[in-house]
Amino acid sequence: MMKHTEKYGPASRAYVSEFDQFMHDFLARHPEVEEDRRRGWDIWWDHRVDLDELDQQRENAVSVKPYVYD
Repeated sequence: MMKHTEKYGPASRAYVSEFDQFMHDFLARHPEVEEDRRRGWDIWWDHRVDLDELDQQRENAVSVKPYVYD
């Protein structure tokens, strides 16, 4: 296994933030977390969008005045 200084030291010539270092090391030590992260990604981002339903929602939306006290 590479030492911390070898992976992120000046020899790599690429900046890696402390947070990125932490996440990389954490995920390397806890591979079970990756499955949970993927499941969360699928729930929030990789879902199918029904374009007909989206158009219907836009048509049914009530427009809001820019200044509500008029």
